[in-house]
Amino acid sequence: MASVIERTIRKAVTPAIMAVAGMNRTRLDGADRNPFVNGVHTPMADELTLDALTVTGTIPAELDGRYVRIGPNPFRDPGKGHHWFLGDGMVHGVRLRAGKAEWYRNRYIRSQELEGKGGPAAVPGPRRGRADTVNTNVLGVGGKIMALVEAGSFPVELDDNLESVAYSDFGGGLTGSFTAHPHQCPDTGEFHAICYDGMVHDTIRHVVLDRAGKVLRETPVTVVNGPSIHDCALTANYAVVLDLPVTFSIKAVINGYQFPYRWNADHKARVGLVPRQGGEPIWCEVDPCYVFHVGNSFEDDSGRVVIDLCAYETIFDGDMPGPYGRPLGLERWTIDPQTGTVSRMTLDRAGQEFPRPDERYFTKPYRYLWSMGLPEDGDLEFVAPMPLYRHDLVTGERIAHDFGEGRIPGEFVFVPRNESAPEGDGWVMGYVIDRNARTSVLEILDAMTLGPVASVAIPHLVPPGFHGNWIAAS
Repeated sequence: MASVIERTIRKAVTPAIMAVAGMNRTRLDGADRNPFVNGVHTPMADELTLDALTVTGTIPAELDGRYVRIGPNPFRDPGKGHHWFLGDGMVHGVRLRAGKAEWYRNRYIRSQELEGKGGPAAVPGPRRGRADTVNTNVLGVGGKIMALVEAGSFPVELDDNLESVAYSDFGGGLTGSFTAHPHQCPDTGEFHAICYDGMVHDTIRHVVLDRAGKVLRETPVTVVNGPSIHDCALTANYAVVLDLPVTFSIKAVINGYQFPYRWNADHKARVGLVPRQGGEPIWCEVDPCYVFHVGNSFEDDSGRVVIDLCAYETIFDGDMPGPYGRPLGLERWTIDPQTGTVSRMTLDRAGQEFPRPDERYFTKPYRYLWSMGLPEDGDLEFVAPMPLYRHDLVTGERIAHDFGEGRIPGEFVFVPRNESAPEGDGWVMGYVIDRNARTSVLEILDAMTLGPVASVAIPHLVPPGFHGNWIAAS
């Protein structure tokens, strides 16, 4: 638990803290030495609309919609102490229809912070204070394209051409921060989110939206130390809190670093099963580790909660400009609400991230999971190979697709052939950078074999980003 001194500092002497932080920041490395604004991470300077896109292979006629991904793209020099997670948001999208690639577009999220730096004018809509950068995920909610971030700003609605429309508190129902990773129940259509706030360190919130994007309820959950909770899990009966040892660090703030979360060995690692309809969580201790992303989660026949996820031994353990840590591979956690215990089993020891299922099977027992291999050398300049994996969780088979020397993939998402297609019948797609040619492609692969289907050429380098989704036109 935070000490009395720390709590007093946070509440009473923030101006003094920020003054000291400002002085200490002058001693840190500048952007010229930060790998996340150089090399393949160099921000794009212009917003582009490209209509004449070269296609190799054949784009499936069933694909009618947009593949959209978001990530950080600092508009100006981000200054000293910059962290990859904090850059101005930029979306990159490709429109597919009738077997053609109609356009590529990249657009900044029109925040007040961006306008204040000399960027495009901000769009209207409710704000939560001055910090309104949104840069972490894009998905469809209630028939709208929504850009999301955790711990701070409200989401931003985008139009069909990826232009920012307005900031949104979901019609006034959202009272605080949101999350980058809400999960939708395929049976009820509800979205469930576990939301934390960078300025609130003793409470997180379980937020539930209906399928139209209306807030049904917000339930407070008590925590300590201000944990960073990037993702959550969802089952038929529970929303699952991953309360793990990355917490708000006043020391990092005082030392001038812009990203205020660090590994905290004194923070008890635990998993919370929050009843979906409300009620007190069931807390279960787990060995210290960190999880960014959940692949899927469901309840087995005995009522235990099963979660497949990518785990790290530690992350943010020290001052660093990005998410460096030791990956533990793909794991299956089984949480027993009767005994309050968590058992962990390694499914695949290879370092990997961005686990994605066939979303129609989220909250249900399932078979297939796709994930991106991490570079074995841990270099987030992504020099080492990064294969795409397809896991068969019934047979234990793993197949891999190698993109080739100098080619860097991002998150790949599954798109079903149609809504009634069997699990895994469809395609996976994502952006792939060619480091040497300084170009990119939207790569479409057969989901089962990982064989090439089509690629859409983008004549510039799309910087590595975070999350995206296929957003169908319907």
